[in-house]
Amino acid sequence: MTAAVFFGCAFIAFGPALALYIFTIVTEPLRIIFLIIGAFFWLVSLLFSSLIWFTTATLIGNKDEPREKYLLIFGVLISVLVQEMFRFAYYKLLKRASEGLKIINPYEKAPSMRLLAYVSGLGFGIMSGVFSFVNTLSDSLGPGTVGIHGDPPQFFLNSAFMTLVITLLHVFWGIVFFDGCEKKKWYTLLVVLLSHLLVSALPRLVFLVCITAKLVMFLVPSGFCPTTLLRLHV
Repeated sequence: MTAAVFFGCAFIAFGPALALYIFTIVTEPLRIIFLIIGAFFWLVSLLFSSLIWFTTATLIGNKDEPREKYLLIFGVLISVLVQEMFRFAYYKLLKRASEGLKIINPYEKAPSMRLLAYVSGLGFGIMSGVFSFVNTLSDSLGPGTVGIHGDPPQFFLNSAFMTLVITLLHVFWGIVFFDGCEKKKWYTLLVVLLSHLLVSALPRLVFLVCITAKLVMFLVPSGFCPTTLLRLHV
């Protein structure tokens, strides 16, 4: 059963990215190089954001719960900002590389910037998915049974689908980001940044929504609702 969970979740999380790689990337050596460089840029962005978070946590030095929560929020914010900064740096690198290829061999058509955006986004997404899911995936091999102590039994499945979504979102973000840079539509860069922040904050937002829903379910049957407040105020 553990092997079935492992391979099933692995193919859910990385199957579409693997298919995109096989059918659109592996046939062109230049695309493979740009994909690897994009994955490397994401790794460097992770290194920089980790250094910033570690330095901040060391300077604060207090282990109480409120500060740890704020450090987590700060870490997510810094990580997203650094990732998008490195995406912009990679765009500048690809722009210069494309211009250099035209100068070196003017008779050969250089890859379009939209294609390079797709390849770089896939590189970002694959490396992001591997780092976010590989430890969870290794735990699915056992020993142990998920949900035996009342935890969600579909934890591995949910994590696999979340990894799949993040991987594909990086592809979409890369295409939109590069298109905005090419057309000088800077508001699209802001849209990418805000949507990335929103997706990164979804676990916390889902928690707040669940708490709000539970409060509504408790208060409304007891007659404590906004209309009751209005009547009391009057």
